[in-house]
Amino acid sequence: MASVLPIYHNYVNLPCPLPLSKPSTTFNTPIILFFPKTKPSLTLKCSSSASSLTPELDQEEETFGNFDEPPLSESWKEIQGLNNWDGLIDPTMNPHLRREIIRYGELAQACYDSFDFDPHSKYCGTCKYHPSQLFEKLNMSQTGYMISRYLYATSNVNLPNFFQKSRLSTSVWSPHANWMGYVAVSTDRDQIKRLGRRDIVIAWRGTVTYVEWIYDLKDILRPALFSDDPTIKVESGFYDLYTKKEDSCTYCSFSAREQVLSEVKRLLHYYKNEEISITITGHSLGAALAILSAYDIAELKLNVVEDGRNKIPVTVFSFAGPRVGNLKFKERCEELGVKVLRVVNVQDVVPTVPGIITNEKFQFQRYIEETLSFPWSYAHLGTEMALDHRESPFLKGGMNDLGCAHNLEVHLHLVDGYHGKGKRFCLATKRDIALVNKSCDFLRSEYGVPSHWRQDENKGMVRSRDGRWVLPDRPILEAHPPDMAHHLQQVLNNHLAAQQFETST
Repeated sequence: MASVLPIYHNYVNLPCPLPLSKPSTTFNTPIILFFPKTKPSLTLKCSSSASSLTPELDQEEETFGNFDEPPLSESWKEIQGLNNWDGLIDPTMNPHLRREIIRYGELAQACYDSFDFDPHSKYCGTCKYHPSQLFEKLNMSQTGYMISRYLYATSNVNLPNFFQKSRLSTSVWSPHANWMGYVAVSTDRDQIKRLGRRDIVIAWRGTVTYVEWIYDLKDILRPALFSDDPTIKVESGFYDLYTKKEDSCTYCSFSAREQVLSEVKRLLHYYKNEEISITITGHSLGAALAILSAYDIAELKLNVVEDGRNKIPVTVFSFAGPRVGNLKFKERCEELGVKVLRVVNVQDVVPTVPGIITNEKFQFQRYIEETLSFPWSYAHLGTEMALDHRESPFLKGGMNDLGCAHNLEVHLHLVDGYHGKGKRFCLATKRDIALVNKSCDFLRSEYGVPSHWRQDENKGMVRSRDGRWVLPDRPILEAHPPDMAHHLQQVLNNHLAAQQFETST
């Protein structure tokens, strides 16, 4: 009989078992979609001419090749980057990879869609939904995942334009914390069968269309201190966000790092007899946290099974992410087997920083970094999937809006239409183009989709019994599970045991 993971309901002492049956898809959506006066159901077709695309266009669809691919359950390790995605992106885009990139991108997008960033809300800086309801509230019950815990980070770091705080004196949320994402695990039998393994997902929140935070980075490298090698360095702002804690704040009494490591340790122990993958995803600053946490997990050897020889795959699907560390950091991630697929829009500025002067494209980077100890040497890692929003006939390709070029939904739209370098843009999964304008204004006007259309019904306001409109109280989650300190100790024990094993062999 399949095991049931105890996930702490509201983080109380009694575990709440999760059903393994497929979640119900009957629910009330909290989202309003403003349908345009023009034809609301667009027939999306391919065309080499952007000017010929109209909502009423009726044209033969073009298919790019006949794919006779093995099922994902048989090829998932390659899709997760076993061979660094060689031959899966170019010359022809692998359909399994396309769907998985979009799927993980949507899990990252859920962090935005559920985050309360309204400064007029007393809950600003929190997640709007209980972890047991988040996917349902976002029309994502079919994901087959259950959230096992939420992640928080202290706002007392030098990223002033990233954190959100309430302007109200009646705020019930901590002034020192922001909700940063979640850890989830696949629990649906059909999904596990399709994936070919049980998947642990870590999703980090980043920035929606706001890119100014990148200019607040001090561009200072500091030793990562996750290993004994002080030459492995990462950007100081990312490091602080990941590792700092605030003792006076319940939610940040443990750092984001400690929250992630303890939860991964708990899940890996619970599913220790199963085939498992660890997948980390994030957009923008969330992509930086995804790479940093992936490196951390691998460096501490949490993904090394008990015999000390086999490794659980650790994969990052990064969207519009900046550079995180120096060349030594890149090389160490490669040594540890961390696989990173970076999805970028070449028109987006964020992936070009930090490290504008010295980066992986500079011929003498190693000499400058190692011999001259140049303090601003950064390097991207992993495999890059370079997209260009000017290739999509659905978008306002000529505009210079940095926020739109950086938007996650725009990236997912570009992935859907990408078929290989130099090939014509054509939507493969027919993903709704209206999603592009959820939080930006990038679709061409003839599609009649309002900009920034996504919002909660009545912005979360409900009518009370006396007829007044009020913002209802939300259940206050206990910040951390009661056994977190225990699992953190297990992380330390695991690391010490791995070091002893390496010494003995």
